[in-house]
Parts: sequence; structure tokens; C-alpha cells
Amino acid sequence: MSTDDQSRLMRVNQANWDARTPVHLASRFYGLDAAPDPDRWFASFEWDDLGELADRDVLHLQCHLGTETLAFAQRGARATGLDFSEASVAAAHGIAAEAGLDVDYVQANVYDAVEALGQRRFDVVYTGKGALCYLPDLPRWADTIAQLLRPGGLLYIVEFHPLLNSLGPKPTPGEGPELLLRHDYLGGGGPVHRDATFTYTDGPAVAGATDSYEWMHGIDEVINALATAGLNIRCLRESDELPWPRWPQMVRTETGWWRLPEPRIPLLYGLLASG
Repeated sequence: MSTDDQSRLMRVNQANWDARTPVHLASRFYGLDAAPDPDRWFASFEWDDLGELADRDVLHLQCHLGTETLAFAQRGARATGLDFSEASVAAAHGIAAEAGLDVDYVQANVYDAVEALGQRRFDVVYTGKGALCYLPDLPRWADTIAQLLRPGGLLYIVEFHPLLNSLGPKPTPGEGPELLLRHDYLGGGGPVHRDATFTYTDGPAVAGATDSYEWMHGIDEVINALATAGLNIRCLRESDELPWPRWPQMVRTETGWWRLPEPRIPLLYGLLASG
């Protein structure tokens, strides 16, 4: 697929996320009718891997409403969020202001982040939980990350495991509750077109732009893209918990997150790399 075709499909996704934003703002899923609780979106191992963030420059790529970006500011970081959705960035500004937190938000496609951020460099770049599937070109993404990091800076990805993405979120009519492989685990198959009236949250239908495109990326593709860009892989974790119950048979754990009773399979992974 050419770069022009990739850009066209990403513009379709941008319109889709602009349309999703008002639904997400009003949803129970994000809980923004009360004081935001950014920590609910983080596994405990994330803070162990990230370490001290006070007085560090932290960039959150593909930040959407900035619900996670706030957690970095709460820990004393100079936090910046970047997203390609104008509606999301506007909402994120309002959420941060209401929470009394100083966060800089920038609207840009992740591939344009170096220019959009004025060639700034960061101590930590954070991304994940449903971000990489919207990127068609991981080598180009990894090169962008390498340019955004200061020497010795950290990239931290916490992303849905490719196995989770290959399992259907719910059975189709006539099927039982068994988890079935419905999509490719590995990448390389081109974009997956979706036309969804509803998003992953509760709330009304999306108005207007319902089309979106996603790309599957195996963990090997992520690691190889980062290694080729000159980053060093320092840690890889696989977790069997999610911050919300994707399937009805999931049970809540002592962490407040959700796990399948059986079989235990990886649903989330954390990858730490350094520049």
C-alpha cells in the first residue's frame, strides 16, 4: 500500500475518532461525569517499569481524551499528549483544565509528531492500549519514536496483545460463549475495514463517520521495527488482565482489573525500550 493510500485511510480514521469523541465524553466507560481517576487505566507493573517521572518530559502518543496523560502530570512530569483528532484534543484540554493539571496537547498525525512538536526531545514516550492497530507502517512509526527520544530516553508500549485482537469480542448469533479465533494474529494482511455504528464504550450511536481501518501487528513486528530504528529492548511483559471486562465470563481480580477464569492467556503486553 502506498504512503498516499495509507494517509487517506488514516484521514478516514481521524474523522471516525472525531465522531466518537462526544460519545466517549458522555459514556460511563470513561466516567468523566466525576473526578477523573487516571490510575484505573494503568497496571501496577507499568509504574514499576517507568520509574520516577517527576521533572521528566513525558510524551503520550495517540492520547485520545488524555485520560491516561493526566496520570503523568499527577506524578510531576511535564506531560504532553498528541492525537490526530481535533475533537479529542479539544476535549482533553477541557478535562485537564477541570482537573487542575497542566498538560500540553497537540493535534497531529503520529507520523508528523517530530515537526508538530518543534523537534522537541523527550525523556519518556508512552503509547498503547488500542493505538498501534491504527498505524499502517510500524518501521516509519519506530523511526519517529527514535527522533522523539533523548539519548537514553525510554519508550514504553502497553498494548492489547495480538491474541486478544484475533479473538472476537462476542459470539455471533447461534454460537456459544467459547472464544474463537476470528482475525489474523500476524500482520501483513492489509487493512481491516470496519463500519461500526457503536464504539467500544456505552452510549448512543456514532453520528456520521462510522468507517475505520485497523492493521494487525504481531509482537515480532513491533520488536523488529524498534530494533531496526536503533532502540534497545529492555523488558517485555505479558499480562492476563484487562482494565474492563471484554467478555462476560471475565472475573474481577484483587487489582480491580478483569481476567478470564480459564484459559489463562495473554491479553495485554508491556514493552520497555531505550534510545
